[in-house]
Amino acid sequence: MATTKDAEKFSAGRQAAYTARNRAALLKAGQEVLAEIGPGATIEQLATHAQVSPTTIYKYFSSKEVLFAEGLDQLWREWVVWSYNGAAPASSLEAVMDSARKLYWLNETHPLFARILRNMLSNPAFLIAAVKGGGTAAFQALAKQEVIPEQNFEERIILWSYCLAGLLTAVYVNEELTPQEAEVAMGIGLSIWGISEAKAKKLMSRPLVFAPLK
Repeated sequence: MATTKDAEKFSAGRQAAYTARNRAALLKAGQEVLAEIGPGATIEQLATHAQVSPTTIYKYFSSKEVLFAEGLDQLWREWVVWSYNGAAPASSLEAVMDSARKLYWLNETHPLFARILRNMLSNPAFLIAAVKGGGTAAFQALAKQEVIPEQNFEERIILWSYCLAGLLTAVYVNEELTPQEAEVAMGIGLSIWGISEAKAKKLMSRPLVFAPLK
C-alpha cells in the first residue's frame, strides 16, 4: 500500500514537473519576444505573448530581465554544443575557430537566435561582455596548451571580443559583410593571438561541418 510519504513524494514530483514545464514555456516565450521586439520589451508585451498575466511571470522569475537572461543563456549553451558537433570545446584551435565561424551563419542554421542577436547588437557593451564571457575559457585552455601565447592574455581577449562583436555587427546589423567575408576578416584578426597569416588562411578555409538540427 502507498504510504503518506509515498503520496507526498508523488505530489512533490508532480509539482516540480509542473513548475519545470511552466518555466520552460516562459523561457521559450521570452526568446521569441527577444527575437521579435528585443530586450526593451515590456513585461506586458511578454505576458501577452506568453498568454499569461504578469503576476504569473513573477511567480517564476524575479524580473523580465532575469527571464530574458536565462532564455538567452539557454539558447547560447544549446548553440555551443551544436556548433562543436561532438568535439570537445577548446580541444583544439581548429575546433574553436570552426565554432566561431558558425556564428556568421545563424540566419541559415538558427534564425531565431540570429534575430535575437540582431536585436541585442543594439547594446554593444552587452555583446562584448557576452563574447568575452563565452570565449575566455576556450582561449585560456588554448593558452595552457601553448597553442596561443599566454603573455598579455587579458589585453588580447578584450581586443578579440571587440573584434568579434564588430564583425557580428557588420553581418547582422549593418549587413556590410557576408558570412564568407566575415570569416576572412576574422582570419586577419587572429593576429591578435599571434597566429600567422598562412595559418589563419588555413583555419578559415576548413570546410565547416554543420550538425543536423533538432
